Amino acid sequence: MHTNENPISDTKENRRQYHARKSRFSRKNQIRLLLSAAVFSLTLAAGAVWQISNYSAEAPALSMEAPNTTAKQKSAQKNVKKDNTKTQAADTAAPKINDPLTEAEKELALSEQRTDPTSKSDSAGAHITSVSNAWNLTLVNPWNPLPKDHEIQLAMVEGQAIDARCQTQLQNMMTDCRAAGLQPLICSSYRTQEMQEALFQERIDELTAQGYTQKDARKKAATSVAIPGTSEHQLGLAVDIVDKNQQMLDSAQENTLVQKWLMENCWKYGFILRYPNEKSSLTGIIYEPWHYRYVGGRAAKKIHQRGICLEEYLAEQTS
Repeated sequence: MHTNENPISDTKENRRQYHARKSRFSRKNQIRLLLSAAVFSLTLAAGAVWQISNYSAEAPALSMEAPNTTAKQKSAQKNVKKDNTKTQAADTAAPKINDPLTEAEKELALSEQRTDPTSKSDSAGAHITSVSNAWNLTLVNPWNPLPKDHEIQLAMVEGQAIDARCQTQLQNMMTDCRAAGLQPLICSSYRTQEMQEALFQERIDELTAQGYTQKDARKKAATSVAIPGTSEHQLGLAVDIVDKNQQMLDSAQENTLVQKWLMENCWKYGFILRYPNEKSSLTGIIYEPWHYRYVGGRAAKKIHQRGICLEEYLAEQTS
């Protein structure tokens, strides 16, 4: 028969036995808890002792490695600094250019140290200073400004102003070019000081908008647009002529039929291609296969035959 051990039993004996068993169970649990606590404490103590002994054994090695690690770090930092220095030096040496250069501009850039169009400090050295008594041989370039006493009488050729003394020659050249079945167009001729200043400033503004500093923009602008007071257009003896079918003023102009005809025949009318290729270091202006200057029949013939520029011709005349 099953015995009921419920503490709610009405008999005293059953209640006494129940409480006795409960008391023994509580004491056993207390002993188990004490033993578990003791074991846990011993485990912690043993772990602490192991860590201390292990640290003591490894400490000398760590103290010996620390200086080496620091030395390696310092060496690496020095190498990084050296690499950065080299990179900065390379960046400084390399020209920072925001847009592609034409071959003529590259040639001019290589010689800018001695041919800066914005500098007058080298005018007596690398560049000739020529004062010709002949009106048609007046030298105007970045190092030889327009004479202060320059006077001009203008005449019109196809709606463009030119020095009256070369009006007939220019008109004949244009007429004969058309007779050859071509379509030449004069797009620029005489300019006043105010017009040249406006064009020069416009070019500077274009370059600064591209990221150039004001100083660099002025320097680069002077290689394609003459500094006011140093332009042959102000002299009245120069014209820009393009092919009607290709009116962009760029190096592609040289491939047009009009330019090929003019380069071959302009000397017959007293004109020369004023800014030829590979002469930028002497003229101060990039290659312009559209800019023609009147110098007279004799000078034009010699310059054309020998493939030289006006500066070289005048240098020979004065030597």
